Amino acid sequence: MSQIQRRHFLGATTALALGGVASAAPAQTSAMPTPTLDKLRTLGRLSVAIYNDLPPFHVAGKGIEVDLAEALAQALGLKLSLLPFNAGEDMKDDLRNMVWRGHYLGFGPADVMLHVPVDRPLMEANKQVQVFAPYYRERVMLARRVADVPQADSLDAFKGKKIAVPGQTLAGWLLIGAEGGAYRNQLLTKLKDGVEAAQALQRGEVAAAAGQASELESVLAGDDRYAIDPLPVPRMKEGWAVGCAVKAEAQDLAQALQAAMNGLASSGKLAEMFAKARVKWRPV
Repeated sequence: MSQIQRRHFLGATTALALGGVASAAPAQTSAMPTPTLDKLRTLGRLSVAIYNDLPPFHVAGKGIEVDLAEALAQALGLKLSLLPFNAGEDMKDDLRNMVWRGHYLGFGPADVMLHVPVDRPLMEANKQVQVFAPYYRERVMLARRVADVPQADSLDAFKGKKIAVPGQTLAGWLLIGAEGGAYRNQLLTKLKDGVEAAQALQRGEVAAAAGQASELESVLAGDDRYAIDPLPVPRMKEGWAVGCAVKAEAQDLAQALQAAMNGLASSGKLAEMFAKARVKWRPV
């Protein structure tokens, strides 16, 4: 299992266990001086940590979260200093390396990290950080070629048909275990992510592809030959939210970023960033 896939699974399974996640907002403080923002304004930049190799959020310097990082920096009147990084073994490692302490190789921490699962157990286990401003709800979906599978109210519609799914992800494990492993022999699992699964569907190698909504939509959205629906598995609920993380004591920065995110959402700019990547924005 890749590090990115491991992180996805941890975030998603926590959300499933909770039956969804609640929105988070930074704690309010009285009108006091803002040392974190003062420091950033003196430096003139905002450093933002984003994951490497996370389509469609960031690949090779482009993606939804590259645009989001730029917009947040602009809202605070700062220049963007982007800090891409490879995922660690789990989210605890990533928060330590990129938010509150810094990496042992000498880079980081950043001022803010994006794509952090917004869930209660994660927050309680990592008191050194504040997780807030959820900006997107992810979920596991199943894309199908309509000509091959006209309707898909249950997995029964896919019996005997090949399905592409990255095996070492939540989508993969759900399908591998579905109905006692009834679909296991139909699965094409040696794929890196849902983008590759969707591309296999495009090439006609399979009748369906499973993965995260953002991955599948970034490849297939707008093509009437395909339909993308929630994975029809009972364990799936409402998905999981991703947001931002800063040091626990950086209340002023959290409040400023929360206000910036609210502005991007209310103005429609956040939805535009997702639409640019052919992904439907799903607010939390």
